[in-house]
Amino acid sequence: MTEETRLRETICTLAKSMFTRGLTSGSTGNISARLPDGGLLVSPTGTSFGRLDPARLARFDAAGRHIGGDAPTKEMPLHAAFYDTRSTAGAVVHLHACHSVALSTLPEVDPDDFLPRITPYAIMLLGRVKLLPYMRPGDPAMGQAVRGLAGKRSAVMLANHGPVVAGRDVEAACNAIEELEATARLALVTRGMTPRLLTDAQVQDLVTTFNVEWDA
Repeated sequence: MTEETRLRETICTLAKSMFTRGLTSGSTGNISARLPDGGLLVSPTGTSFGRLDPARLARFDAAGRHIGGDAPTKEMPLHAAFYDTRSTAGAVVHLHACHSVALSTLPEVDPDDFLPRITPYAIMLLGRVKLLPYMRPGDPAMGQAVRGLAGKRSAVMLANHGPVVAGRDVEAACNAIEELEATARLALVTRGMTPRLLTDAQVQDLVTTFNVEWDA
């Protein structure tokens, strides 16, 4: 089995797992991953995460030309922005995840630090998450907004839309975006209460121990 064949199957397996567990629905969400030759594999437009076909993933060469497979997601400018600004990005995942979208609509959320510091895992996997204002799906302005962060964030939350996460590989990106959604769910469950959040000292310990991008 070639590396490309293995990556195609991994993308579809992970996407189906997220779909089956309700992390995105219908034909929403998109996923991409970097190939060893510098090209990309990308989920096609209008397809369900539950039914991706490894053979039909859009294939791009290292110059960004679409050279095979179905037409890619309309969110390509968003994916490209992460790859172009973060040298460590090996994959990008975007979901329409229920709890994180709900949290993005609440007026008290900090746009520069979207997730409350409930558990260590979101900090370790995501660093600070930037909440971006609403933009219509497929709007190139989303990619421009990510480029405006100059590679300083691995994750953003698109208001009223869904999270987007870049990781070193497709497994890491999927793990991180699942942690983002889980933390958003915890935030909603504890809303109106007075949860005991991690202290600044505890956060700093995580940042130092796990080399987290945090000050950006």
